[in-house]
Amino acid sequence: KVPTMKMLLLLVALLAAALPASTAPPTCYSRVLSLSKEITESFKELQTSKTVDSCVETLPRLYLDIHNYCVLAKLRDFVAYPGCDRLVEVNELKEKARSLYTILISYCRRDLVFLTDDCNALEIPISPPIEHL
Repeated sequence: KVPTMKMLLLLVALLAAALPASTAPPTCYSRVLSLSKEITESFKELQTSKTVDSCVETLPRLYLDIHNYCVLAKLRDFVAYPGCDRLVEVNELKEKARSLYTILISYCRRDLVFLTDDCNALEIPISPPIEHL
């Protein structure tokens, strides 16, 4: 019986090691953070696309920092912007922005802490520092 017990323990240990370490459900903060990054990246891709429509150049900038209280106004302005409604990519981006806004004001309202209300910081994003090799 001892070898069977050792084999069972070994099997349980192997299964435990195979499971992902992060099995915790996403928090409100992690969901908002990942969605804001996804939206910002999608907006950058839309702007640099080879098939970019001229109306994309007129869209409000969409750099998002969920730690900045002005992000709420930024999302509202972007979703309400009347241009580019004929582009599927822009409509999808507006839908994601609407979802993020809803999550921020409804579901995460009490969980988030805004560290600043500097609206200019959302107009000119700070680029990451260049690493010297």
